[in-house]
Amino acid sequence: MSDVSVDKVAGAAPRLALRGGTGRAYKLGRLIPWLVLIIAVGTWWFTSDMPEDILTYQEDIIFLGGQHIALVAYAGGLALVTGIPAGIILSRPAFRRTAEIALQVFNLGSTIPTLAIIALCMTALGIGTLPAVFGLWMATLLPIVRNTYAGLRNVPKMLIEAAQGMGMTPRQIFWRVEFPNALFVIFSGIRTALAICVGTAPLAFLIGAGGLGELIFTGIALDELPMLLAGVIPTALLAVLTDFVIGLLQYWLVPKGINPLR
Repeated sequence: MSDVSVDKVAGAAPRLALRGGTGRAYKLGRLIPWLVLIIAVGTWWFTSDMPEDILTYQEDIIFLGGQHIALVAYAGGLALVTGIPAGIILSRPAFRRTAEIALQVFNLGSTIPTLAIIALCMTALGIGTLPAVFGLWMATLLPIVRNTYAGLRNVPKMLIEAAQGMGMTPRQIFWRVEFPNALFVIFSGIRTALAICVGTAPLAFLIGAGGLGELIFTGIALDELPMLLAGVIPTALLAVLTDFVIGLLQYWLVPKGINPLR
């Protein structure tokens, strides 16, 4: 081995070691806030009388939590079924000139305050689950459409040209090249959208759709802190759990070669 090669190897070893150390430090840095949060919550749980007061609403939490999850499942599922195809259609060359105009239409769900959307839905559809799901669907839709559109539009052109050179049909190019390369961005939009949906769902109580908002708003009205926390804490935990589950799906379903997390 020449002296130049030896120097290259000797110089690469410290860099690799530094890179490995930096990666471990980054992972540790991400764990520290969660450890601090767990310790703080555990300390509060075992030293305060508030948890006992909150647990007196255990049956209400279970029942209303089920309603909350159902609202999120209906609205989020509807947003996935409509948002991903809409983003795919808008990303096609035939709609390139009108895509931004269409996205502004979808943007209305995020521009108008969610409470106003739910009030409008109540005016048009009455009270109950149907207007609540429709309002949550409107508030959830934009991140999915926008990320689907952006992910497909930002697939490197050289990959598409290479697929065309191999003789792939447009359908094969979409399913084997474009969609897999856009999947990571699409999942990011889904994570954002479902987190918004979980956090917005308590407003559904105001139009008679139930959910954990019943504990939150009743606790505010009665100035009853344990009741308020009995609704707030499960809502926050559901949002974190939803983001965690979608993050796991994003990690394992996005192909390794194009997944920056793997």
